[in-house]
Amino acid sequence: MKIKDIQEEIVDEFSMFDDWMQRYEYIIELGKNLPLIKEEFKTENNLIKGCQSKVWLQGEQNDDTVIFTADSDAILTKGIIAILIRTFSNQSAKDILDADMDFIDKIGLKEHLSPTRANGLVSMIKNIKMYALAFNSQN
Repeated sequence: MKIKDIQEEIVDEFSMFDDWMQRYEYIIELGKNLPLIKEEFKTENNLIKGCQSKVWLQGEQNDDTVIFTADSDAILTKGIIAILIRTFSNQSAKDILDADMDFIDKIGLKEHLSPTRANGLVSMIKNIKMYALAFNSQN
């Protein structure tokens, strides 16, 4: 599935909810279903700087795709990174770099987060793009 299709699917899912409390609950559910990162990857190097809570992100290249795993010590943040991993994992580095991020605004995520969580979201996206940039330059 292409990144744009996954983003549209996420926008559709969020549009089913009437209010932001339901959306927060959905984000938390997504976080609970996030496959856990291996303990060996919970290192200082994989810690995303700029997040209020601890978020670890690990990326590795598998043939032509980038596979991401992540974890967080905060349940809402874990849900946010789960949305990003669903969108960008198993995609090519070039597609990740070329991806538009407007789906974040379409689901209203940034405007409903505290300023520190919104900064954390930007940092998560930046780290995902940095992995893609590193892997893309190797090809």
